[in-house]
Amino acid sequence: MAGLKGKTIFITGATRGIGREIALRCARDRANIVVTGKTSEPHPRLSGTIHSVAREIEAAGGAALAIQLDVRDADAVASAVSQAAATFGSLDCLVNNASAISLTGTLDTPVKRLDLMLAVNLRGTFVCSQACIPHLKKAANPHILTLSPPLDMSPRWFKDHVAYTVAKYGMSMCTIGMAEELRAQGIAVNSLWPRTTIATAAIEVNFPEAVLKASRRPAIMADAAYAILNRNSRGATGHFYIDETVLREEGVTDFDHYAVSPGTRLYTDLFLD
Repeated sequence: MAGLKGKTIFITGATRGIGREIALRCARDRANIVVTGKTSEPHPRLSGTIHSVAREIEAAGGAALAIQLDVRDADAVASAVSQAAATFGSLDCLVNNASAISLTGTLDTPVKRLDLMLAVNLRGTFVCSQACIPHLKKAANPHILTLSPPLDMSPRWFKDHVAYTVAKYGMSMCTIGMAEELRAQGIAVNSLWPRTTIATAAIEVNFPEAVLKASRRPAIMADAAYAILNRNSRGATGHFYIDETVLREEGVTDFDHYAVSPGTRLYTDLFLD
C-alpha cells in the first residue's frame, strides 16, 4: 500500500467506536485527521470527545483538527470542510460514519426519532459529501467511504425497524448515485459494512449482552477502511464492501484477534444473511 502519509481524512462521528478507530488507523500513517462529532466535553455515559481523540491521533503520529459538528447543520458542515481544507491545504478522503439508530417498529418510532435518523444518516451523508466534493476533485486519489449496508429489498430487513432501514439504505443509495455521477472525475464512492456485529455503544444499547460478547472489535472495520482508502480511486468505486472480505483480499487469514471473546460464535450483523 502507498499509505496515507500527508493525506487529509475528514471523519464524521469520530469521537468513539468505529469512527475513532478509523482515525487512529490512518494516524499511524501520519495522515491529517479531521475529527468531527457533537461531543466536545466529557459525556456522563459515553466515552471520548473530539479533543481526546485528537490527542490520541497526535500520539499515534498523525496531525489532528478537532471540530464540534452536527452533520444536520448544512452551514456548519460547509464551514468545517472549508476549515479543514484551509488548515491542511487539501482534502483527500471523506468517511461518512455518523449515524443514528432506533430498532423500533412503526408504532414505536416517534416522528422525532424518524426525523433524527433521516437527518443524520441520509441527509448528513448527502450534505457532507456535497461539501467535500469540490475539494476531492483536486485530490490525487480521492475517496468517499460511507458506513452503510448493501441494499437488499427483502421484507425481513424492513419489518422490525422500517425507519432505521430506510435511513441506512438512504446512505447506500447515495453511494450508488454518487459513484456513477463522480466516476469520470476519479472520485471513488463506496460503502463498507461489517460481517459481524461490532462492539460499539449502539450494540450495547440495542442488543442483549450476549450479542456484544459475540461481536468483533471496531479495529476490523478500521483496517478494512484503511485498505479501501489506499486503493486506486479510479479502479474501485461503486462497491458495497464487507470488512472481512476486504481483509481477506489483502491477505489476512487470522481474524481471532478482532473478536471480543475469541472462540465464541460470532453474531452476523443486520442486513447480511
